Amino acid sequence: MAELTTLARPYAKAAFLFAREQNALDKWESMLGLAAALIEDATMAEALDSPALSVDEKASLFVQVGGDQFDAGFANLIGQLAQYKRLELLPTIFAQYHALMAEQQKFADVEVVSAFELDDAETGKLVESLKKRFGMEVRVSNTVDAGLIGGVIIRAGDTVIDGSVRGRLNKLAEHLNSRV
Repeated sequence: MAELTTLARPYAKAAFLFAREQNALDKWESMLGLAAALIEDATMAEALDSPALSVDEKASLFVQVGGDQFDAGFANLIGQLAQYKRLELLPTIFAQYHALMAEQQKFADVEVVSAFELDDAETGKLVESLKKRFGMEVRVSNTVDAGLIGGVIIRAGDTVIDGSVRGRLNKLAEHLNSRV
């Protein structure tokens, strides 16, 4: 995993710098997201593994599948990745690009796991609270896990806030067991 991250970093940084220079950060994020999804598709993986295709043909096939979603600059990146047999880095490049974009635009992606579906008012209150805590804009994605019993778990990067009933019960159990 660390090796993929190390290999992907220069590509992500170059893509980010190029996209920023072109005023196309969102467009490049979208193209990288599509490319990351394509490379993980089983049919695409099978086609790209074909020894019958040259490196240029593989890059061309990949760009053709992306269609008009990929511009010429992005097609160049795909060509470079194909030439060095690094197309499999696309999901990692996408993740690193997204992190660079979040850092520049000062936003945090926050995952909220709750025992029940949150309504818009609850989500709004949570967003405002998280904005104050992190000092930046937040993008929230909600998921439901009935096993939490109640409360929420919030994940933002390396930060995890466990306000779930299950988490509190686990802490109580640890505390009681440590006294025995």
